[in-house]
Amino acid sequence: MVTIENLHKKFGNNIVLDGVDLEVKQGSIIAVLGPNGSGKTTLIKSILGMVVPNKGTISINGTSIEKNWEYRREIDYLPQIANFPGNLTVKELIKMIKDLRNKTAKDDELIAFFKLESFLDKKLSTLSGGTKQKVNLVLTFMFDSTLVILDEPTSGLDPISLIRLKELIHAEKAKGKTILITSHIMNFVEEVAEGVIFILEGKIYFNGSVQELKSKTGQTDFEHAIATILSDNHA
Repeated sequence: MVTIENLHKKFGNNIVLDGVDLEVKQGSIIAVLGPNGSGKTTLIKSILGMVVPNKGTISINGTSIEKNWEYRREIDYLPQIANFPGNLTVKELIKMIKDLRNKTAKDDELIAFFKLESFLDKKLSTLSGGTKQKVNLVLTFMFDSTLVILDEPTSGLDPISLIRLKELIHAEKAKGKTILITSHIMNFVEEVAEGVIFILEGKIYFNGSVQELKSKTGQTDFEHAIATILSDNHA
């Protein structure tokens, strides 16, 4: 699904990605983890075409993304911070994104799923952070693309909405979608992700299952396994 070979990226003298090789199989849910400044955001933005690497290749479904913007039509992306004009209503925003993407959308189904019917005529500026995040999730999942990238998807969600998000992720995976997730909430990652990619200082330190990571670090708890990696590399 996603193949990355020898990916390098520098910002000035700062090496952010240092020879990353990665294969993400279709139909998998993979968490991309790492401390702030590790390179995970740059990796995600490189896949999205928002950052141009200095060296290396990225292919999606066997086709290089270089000078090929159309591949992005088959990616749905939830940014960590999505800023939309506050004077738009929820209904107007959804219509605007549908017009821009010009693809069949299942917005009504998702609006009902996240119980947003009563917010459709409210302006974005009046919504709570959690409600805005539910709107963003509707925008992300309504186009049925084959690759979904979620950057901190749990932000602001109440416990019921968090359960719904987990259900939605598993349902989308069952359709054969590939889902990449970044998150600082380790119990969420453990519940939804099949694989973990841990990036440190621009290199992939670990690529495997949650259980394999626990075994590697000698920990029975996933959160402690992540903490062990960080403490071992900052000793």
